Amino acid sequence: MQDNILEIINLSKSYGKFKLSNVNIVLPRGYIMGFIGANGAGKTTTIKLIMNMIKKDSGEIKVLGKDHVKDELYIKNKVGYVSEQPVFYDNQTVAWNVNFAKKYYTKWDDTACTELLTRFNIDRFKKMNQLSKGMKMKTALAIALSHHPELLILDEPTSGLDPIVRDELLGILMEFIQDERRAVFFSSHITTDIEKIGDYVTFIDNGTIILSEEKDKILEQWKLVKGDINQVDNYKNDLMGLELTRTNFKAIVKDFGAFKARHDISSLTVDKPSLDDILLHLAKKEN
Repeated sequence: MQDNILEIINLSKSYGKFKLSNVNIVLPRGYIMGFIGANGAGKTTTIKLIMNMIKKDSGEIKVLGKDHVKDELYIKNKVGYVSEQPVFYDNQTVAWNVNFAKKYYTKWDDTACTELLTRFNIDRFKKMNQLSKGMKMKTALAIALSHHPELLILDEPTSGLDPIVRDELLGILMEFIQDERRAVFFSSHITTDIEKIGDYVTFIDNGTIILSEEKDKILEQWKLVKGDINQVDNYKNDLMGLELTRTNFKAIVKDFGAFKARHDISSLTVDKPSLDDILLHLAKKEN
């Protein structure tokens, strides 16, 4: 039976001029959701609110069906969390940092941690300040996985990593959900990572959720259309993120089936968009 591992309902939070407004997100078990947006769009704020690291102004957050504040200790024993810049005691060894972290979990698995560190080729006796960014991220992920969480929450885990390490981390996330009872919620501004492994895509722009849907449905329904500038008025009401040059126009169409039923598209060039295309055009529309 499918149930939701994460539910965010009408979540709001104000920070001076920035406001997170009525955020609604649902993530079922067994899936990966990519949380996309530009820097400053509200990704990290949303994640910190889920983890109760900052207090919400209004709304509701449920993790594993429980309130994220009332049942915080229970939830944090069931969630593996990795921030964009994991915090370690840099002058201490990997082993020391692992031993420090394990004290906070009731179901810590030493064997699993050792196996993960070995798999990631991490030297337990090296000091943290001797590790590369990629190795630090792998160490943080090993710690996050070593108490057998049901939900992984990762904030920009692949940012700044080389393509080989990024690909390895994405593979680990795919492995994590194979039992169909666990799930991953990870933020990124790298749309190709989301396109590669995400089942759901949620796009946030300036504190507002613009899109939250199954990735395959988005890529199937949305199309990138191009045509002669002189014909643009014929389609204008159905175009999003319109770009104009002296001779041509380019835009995104949200429901291509309905668009095709309303218009003669014989003079248009129609392409399958990437997530990048869709999100860039949506951002232009919203801004």
